[in-house]
Amino acid sequence: MVMSVCTYRALARLGETERRGQKSPLEDVVIDRYDIPRVCPREVQTGDFVRYHYNGTFTDGKKFDSSHERGAPFSGQVGLGLLITGLDRGVQGMCVNERRKVTVPPHLAYGSIGAGDVIPPDTVLVFDVVLLDIWNTEDKVQTRTLSKPESCKRLVEATDFIRYHYNGTLLNGVPFDSSHSRNGTYDTYVGMGYLIKGMDEGLIGMCVGETRTIIIPPFLAYEEKGYAYEEKGYGTVIPSQATLVFEVFMIDLFNPKDDIAVTVKEVPKTCTRKTVVGDYIRYHYNGTFQDGSGFDTSYQRNSTYNTYIGMGYVIQGMDKALQGLCIGEKRRVILPPHMAYGEKGTGDIIPGSAVLVFDIHVIDFHNPKDLIEIKVTSKPKKCNLTSEVDDLIQYRYNCSLMDGTLLYSSDHYEKAPITTLGANKVIEGLDEGLRGMCVGEKRVVIVPPHLGHGENGAKGVPSSAVLHFELELLDLQKGVPDGYMFVWLGDSPDPLFPAMDLNKDLSVPLEEFTAFINLQVAEGTGRLRPGMDADGIIKDMFNNQDRNRDGKIVAEELKLKVEEDSDKALHEEL
Repeated sequence: MVMSVCTYRALARLGETERRGQKSPLEDVVIDRYDIPRVCPREVQTGDFVRYHYNGTFTDGKKFDSSHERGAPFSGQVGLGLLITGLDRGVQGMCVNERRKVTVPPHLAYGSIGAGDVIPPDTVLVFDVVLLDIWNTEDKVQTRTLSKPESCKRLVEATDFIRYHYNGTLLNGVPFDSSHSRNGTYDTYVGMGYLIKGMDEGLIGMCVGETRTIIIPPFLAYEEKGYAYEEKGYGTVIPSQATLVFEVFMIDLFNPKDDIAVTVKEVPKTCTRKTVVGDYIRYHYNGTFQDGSGFDTSYQRNSTYNTYIGMGYVIQGMDKALQGLCIGEKRRVILPPHMAYGEKGTGDIIPGSAVLVFDIHVIDFHNPKDLIEIKVTSKPKKCNLTSEVDDLIQYRYNCSLMDGTLLYSSDHYEKAPITTLGANKVIEGLDEGLRGMCVGEKRVVIVPPHLGHGENGAKGVPSSAVLHFELELLDLQKGVPDGYMFVWLGDSPDPLFPAMDLNKDLSVPLEEFTAFINLQVAEGTGRLRPGMDADGIIKDMFNNQDRNRDGKIVAEELKLKVEEDSDKALHEEL
């Protein structure tokens, strides 16, 4: 017999006989290893359990038996006399997926008796064997890490709840199940009996983002009973006494006792106030799972997320995580599922029992009860005159968001704005912030949205934005109360008409009336409404008193309008 390079003899006696050139009957098994896998981590030894397919033929090629045709491989223990002696010897040293031809002489097969009508006496048998599985009762769960993230802050422990993907194969590489094909992770508690024993053991110590291979011997898997998968796309059966190989990718993990985990990444140098329950906050965020894959981001929408804190408008963990933050602060928050979207998840975006990771950047926050905040940054030493309601002022400003984003500035215009305080010409918070200023004074004013542009925002101004104003008062003209064109700054002449009648002819035409009013303004005893045409105001005042429209005022036509202001002083207007 001419044998291949991979052929060997189990015993040296046959080789010695052939080298002497003597003809003799086959004394021991002859093994032809005609297909050997490149990697062979383990070979069959006495005492191992094996599972293999075979075709049994006579030397003329006629088949007498086949496990393939029966659809069930042979399973048994090697070296304990449970197989015919020749085959017992013939499978020793085999690797999983190795194919070999084992030629067995009669005395190591069924001898001179044969086997019924199937095997004649003194028959040489040829077995074509492929090894499918090998294990031993001393085996343990084997794990091998294929990849692992550089940072691993937490390992899987017993009682943790985990989500992972896996591919499951038999030891010979035949697949039997995969979570990837179902497009859904396998979610379960670890170490609490929900998994086969070997998987419970093999998952311990994994990191999120780690991939590892777990090899589980049958007695720590489905043992003799095996398992039938009936899920769509499968119908695969795990044979009895099968070693299982799982390639596992850990998606995330948590424990039912977990609280939120907060990592502060950046805090501004100055933080005069932190968020509390009841505050309204605007923040940007990136939302990811523990494996780093994203599920949502406010940046992509170019819009902050705006909400009240601690009032149930957001998931429980976020409500808690948003407390104690400074404007401008950045932090990472990890929310366990029981403080996020729970076992059900939400739609197709967040799976059930998913741990969520949020990277948060606080843009601003306020409380609905907030007033404006004023900080004077520069003030002239001499400050005798300050702005108040009804005054006409000119001022310079820069308006920005609390993160420093400039929204608009008076520097963008040729002339600084002019307005009358208290006349609803500017937003309420700015109007209030401009009061009490001296010419040349500079201040910073923080305006909450309910005193600014509110929930709707304005052109270029986000909704519910807290505004940061840098103000400088350039000019101040004291005003008059709303509805008045002229007021006395002290007591008016009494009686008034003789004082108005400059030429004492008992009538006052427009020219004489104009001269009288201008005299009062010049002497500081009266004030016209600033920002309006003085001649136009005086003419309107004259017309109000010229009741018969004859072009002159006489004593009988003159009446005064009297009103008490907030200082309890009397103002009189013609």
